[in-house]
Amino acid sequence: MVLGEQKNERAELRAMKAGAGQSVQRLSVLGATGSIGQSTLDLVGRHPDRFEVVALTANGDVKGLAELAIRHRAKMAVVADPEGYQDLAKALSGTGIVVAAGGDALVEAASQPADCVVASIVGAAGLVPTLAAVRQGRRVALANKECLVAAGELFMREVSAADTELLPVDSEHSAAFQAIGASAARDIEAITLTASGGPFRNWDHERLKAAKPEQALRHPNWSMGAKITIDSATMMNKGLELIEALHLFPVTISQLDCVVHPQSIVHCLVSYRDGSVLAQMASPDMRTPIALALSWPERIDTPTKRLDLAELGQLTFERPDDRRFPAIRLAREAMAAGGAAPAVLNAANEVAVMAFLENRIGFLDIPAVVSDCLDAASSGALCRAVDHIDEILAVDLAARELARSMLEKRGVA
Repeated sequence: MVLGEQKNERAELRAMKAGAGQSVQRLSVLGATGSIGQSTLDLVGRHPDRFEVVALTANGDVKGLAELAIRHRAKMAVVADPEGYQDLAKALSGTGIVVAAGGDALVEAASQPADCVVASIVGAAGLVPTLAAVRQGRRVALANKECLVAAGELFMREVSAADTELLPVDSEHSAAFQAIGASAARDIEAITLTASGGPFRNWDHERLKAAKPEQALRHPNWSMGAKITIDSATMMNKGLELIEALHLFPVTISQLDCVVHPQSIVHCLVSYRDGSVLAQMASPDMRTPIALALSWPERIDTPTKRLDLAELGQLTFERPDDRRFPAIRLAREAMAAGGAAPAVLNAANEVAVMAFLENRIGFLDIPAVVSDCLDAASSGALCRAVDHIDEILAVDLAARELARSMLEKRGVA
């Protein structure tokens, strides 16, 4: 399904079945122990009559995975790290839950018969299993950015070929999806994503030089994993979301924009050619967009805080500062370059963020390393057009190696 074309036969059939109380949704969660996975399973636990858990996966958190698999009576549990197999098998011994480990097992989990697969594996590791879910014709609730940032054109072709449903879990893209509805592409003037500004929104350039990981991880509004929280602090997260939006919605690069909105209440604004602007608002809680992705075209109860606009008093908006936060500009440059440039951007950013979290580089070195990698890649063949998943993965590996070499040039061990 192409976002915006919401009245297909499959959706109507699902709505009729759900309305008649005839269906229990079979659900798999890739990345079950992460923040998105845990929020998803919190909703599942609140609606036990609506969901049946098929498969759960985790990268290396064997204890957490085993607890979730038992609690939600999963049929299969997979740990990506092969060394975790024995511990997982021991923890789930006697439960009847199928246990597996490794990359092939992730693909197997994603391919299990399910009505919806929540794709929340962080990083390029989520690309292959998410594609496997798409190719099986599953609805995919997408929380993995790399699928669209590194492989957007390929991924959307696969979605179209499988005639399946791709629903965004990012709060901003979910908001755009809701505001666009069944509107025609010709009626849309612009999509504006909002950004909280992160913990350093008011920090000056000199103060940012000395920012530490523990400070960057203190997001004022959202509870997220470490990598995405750092991306929010640099505003790279918003740059990556602009690239995702280009693939998700019927717009051009020039129709995409973002503004800083510290309260994180308005998640996206869609401007129309008649001058109307539709905004989706909700308290900052990932369970709201997750719930919509799971239940669409219906809505289900969630325990999120209800909005009280009088209590809030005001909602403010400002332009992002490109000097202090150049990541959005870098993402736009990668979008404009096309080909594998967004994949290079993403891979270099992951390496730089990890180096920052390990206290090996400073906060402002993150976008600097990404910029250096994009410059170096553009002069070679790394940013070429790619048409196959193996080529994308090869670019990802090469870009990571390039980023490590850039760190070495900066004297980083």
